[in-house]
Amino acid sequence: MNKQIIGRIDIVSFPELGLFNIDVKVDTGAYTSAIHCSEIVEKKNVLFCTFFSEGHSNFNYKTVKFTNYSRTDVKSSNGFKENRYKIKSEVVFFGKTYKINLTLSTRDDMKFPVLIGRQFLRDKFLVDVNQKYVSFNHNLLTKNLVENLSSQTKQSKQISVESKNVISLN
Repeated sequence: MNKQIIGRIDIVSFPELGLFNIDVKVDTGAYTSAIHCSEIVEKKNVLFCTFFSEGHSNFNYKTVKFTNYSRTDVKSSNGFKENRYKIKSEVVFFGKTYKINLTLSTRDDMKFPVLIGRQFLRDKFLVDVNQKYVSFNHNLLTKNLVENLSSQTKQSKQISVESKNVISLN
């Protein structure tokens, strides 16, 4: 399987969570991926997670409910174990949607609200720490190309219609 090159930071979307253009840090030192969740409430086997952060404008008080979730132990970089909720969702890299497991954590004091770990990266991506925003820039380039092609197609159709309306006076 060919692996896509990805940089150390990027901007991605989590459509199922209603979160778009989210800053992420790619961390090969972390096994699991984590997403900032400002409030977690569990009621009658349903998990309610509120995505809000003053420091991250795209985390805009959206509350999502999960019926399929679990708990897992996560060992932090300082060696402490923490028991976190884990959800399954989707993330978009390079215009392609992937399944991802995310642990819910308070990351409000962190620069990046999402950490992408090895479990997700495995068999899909190679990390080049000298690069940034590889997926985001790819998506922008693709979007711009599509818009330019669409614009050129419209112009070609207009020229074709105008040329049919020209009367030859020979």
